Amino acid sequence: MSTSNNPWYFTRLGLWASVLIFPPVGLVLLWMRPQTRLPWKLLGSVVVAGIGMAHLLLFYGLRMEPDGTGIMPMFSFKDPASQQQQLEQHRAAQKAAEPAQTAAPATVEAAAPQASAHIASAYWADFRGPERQGHYEQKPILTVWPAQGLQRLWKQPAGGGYASFTIAEGMAFTIEQRRNQEVVAAYEVPTGREKWTNAWTANFQEGMGGDGPRATPVWDGGRVYAQGAEGELRCIDATSGKTIWNVNILRDNGASNIQWGMANAPLVVDGKVIVLPGGSGGKSVVAYDKITGKRVWSALDDQASYTSPMLVTLAGKRQLLIVTAKRAAGLTVEEGKLLWEYPWTTEFDINCAQPIIVAPNRFFISAGYGHGAAVVELSGQGDRFQPRTVWQNTRMKNKFNSSVLYQGHIYGLDENILACVNAETGDQKWKGGRYGYGQLLLASGHLVVLSESGDVALVKASPERHQEVAQFSAIEGKTWNHPAISDGLLLVRNTTEMACFRIGR
Repeated sequence: MSTSNNPWYFTRLGLWASVLIFPPVGLVLLWMRPQTRLPWKLLGSVVVAGIGMAHLLLFYGLRMEPDGTGIMPMFSFKDPASQQQQLEQHRAAQKAAEPAQTAAPATVEAAAPQASAHIASAYWADFRGPERQGHYEQKPILTVWPAQGLQRLWKQPAGGGYASFTIAEGMAFTIEQRRNQEVVAAYEVPTGREKWTNAWTANFQEGMGGDGPRATPVWDGGRVYAQGAEGELRCIDATSGKTIWNVNILRDNGASNIQWGMANAPLVVDGKVIVLPGGSGGKSVVAYDKITGKRVWSALDDQASYTSPMLVTLAGKRQLLIVTAKRAAGLTVEEGKLLWEYPWTTEFDINCAQPIIVAPNRFFISAGYGHGAAVVELSGQGDRFQPRTVWQNTRMKNKFNSSVLYQGHIYGLDENILACVNAETGDQKWKGGRYGYGQLLLASGHLVVLSESGDVALVKASPERHQEVAQFSAIEGKTWNHPAISDGLLLVRNTTEMACFRIGR
């Protein structure tokens, strides 16, 4: 066939000019070009697709980051630089409007009358709530939701990172990545207004897991204890935001950071702050004085995991439950003396999920990457205890998503699918509901699930079957952060947005 009379855009030069300038047009022209054979059109389509992807990345701000599998990409058009600029502009506008809002407090009361009635509550002052078990029992929640979802009180930009909120005395505290700084921020819960920030230079970056701080700050007695991804630990006045004391727990204990950064929420107990730097020479678990920041004791030689320390009572003994890279262990609160240990070695030494107490002498532990879960029973007295495996299987694989217990059954994300197992036997009752690698809490006999894509779902906590009651879109983008509930208000955030919804009756 002669090509001398073909239009210019069917020539090779015209075709590839179109591909380079605007790939979708080039793709259409490629398939319309009569003299190009099918195999070359297929090969050319692959090339055009690659050029089109490069356009999206270079000119349109497309971002690709792995989902919880570490394999599948999640796409967004949120440019980090413009996102930071948007956040800064939003906070500046908040600050500029503050005098007018202070002069008219009725506006706040009208927006959130139920929240103001519990302004002094410190119910959700710890990571995952009271005892770090992921249970909200302060007041009943709504179990019938409007078709459009829960009432939203506010929504606004957030800095990067995977920390959750802790909530006390009407304020919500979290830690964010803002440009080259880690920033602890305090927000008024009813309005979302930023009250103060406390920042230091740090910018933890990790291509697979994502950038920014991970550990949720905790509130205790008018102070906030916050830990950054590179080991900075600060005690901050909860009212003013001023630093009371600080120490870098990695440098102080001769420890190296782990692959995905320090993710353990500090634990405040009996006048001490328990942290997990993972140092050798007996400096894996460290207790600092909560008032002065001075070291009280240190223990173990284990590499750190990503699991936060817990205060529990098992077999009648009040103790610290610690999960390191290779084992679970019980330590005395007073001096960090080892009471027992249970081997828990996973692929790549990755332990992220929180253990949960399932009986007075039993705890549940789980890990992803195909490892599975176990229920462990302790027996003994005094300072000598013996762990025993009650059951172990692969029917609940919590990767970095922690489970909850309700009426003898454990509910959690088996990798990225919601599941229910019997706490006594380990038998799986059901598996269903794809929420990605999100997070969940238990409230009023229901699971409040924050999905990996930012949706909030309500699922009945029943061993009979998966029963989703409601679902709505809350925030946009990859969401690995734990939700938080206090005084009938649900707070959610991810690496770009945060929002507050009324969930209480």
